[in-house]
Amino acid sequence: MEPILRTATNTDWITILIFSSLLFVVMAKSMFYSRFLNFIILPFNNKYVFMYNKKDRLINWFHVFFTIFQTINFALFIYLAQNILLDVGHDSYPGMFLIILAFLLLFLLLKVALQLGNGYIFGSRKVISEIIFKKLSYLNYSGVIMFLANVTLSFVLRDAIFVVYLAIFLILLVNAIGLVTTLRNHQKFIATHFFYFILYLCALEISPLVIIGSYLNR
Repeated sequence: MEPILRTATNTDWITILIFSSLLFVVMAKSMFYSRFLNFIILPFNNKYVFMYNKKDRLINWFHVFFTIFQTINFALFIYLAQNILLDVGHDSYPGMFLIILAFLLLFLLLKVALQLGNGYIFGSRKVISEIIFKKLSYLNYSGVIMFLANVTLSFVLRDAIFVVYLAIFLILLVNAIGLVTTLRNHQKFIATHFFYFILYLCALEISPLVIIGSYLNR
């Protein structure tokens, strides 16, 4: 009997990462069950943002848990998507994932800091804080889509390009719903700061999507 050489991809670290991120959802659900129920229907009913954007806002454990969950899965989704779309193969080591995760963390922290700083400068810190909370809530919800896509791409339909594109479409759809809802609820504020809003939209909303899209499709 001749030995057969098989090439196996080491996904142990991805498995650990996916289930570790799920622990944050479990903690959020167990500690804030009623809030979790309102959050899980967010794209279909914006009751969640109206109930919780006045209290705690960004500094609360439920929001922190889901932000961590979303950031981990966002970085992992970009890692898996670029492996598939750029056809570079699956790296056995998480080096590139760690770089992507560090970039995402830096970008999110810098973006929130700039938004809060602008709110302080323009004397609209309260409104800006509400806008950040609403947009982050929808981004955190899209983390659920990223999680499902990561599970599918890692264990069910490996290298399935249509899963990547479907996930990207759903992520953009959820965040588009959040953006439209936020803009509709703050029409007066946007009208009085229209020039600032255009600069913000181009610099912090559109340009990141263009950069990520260009990177994945190069």
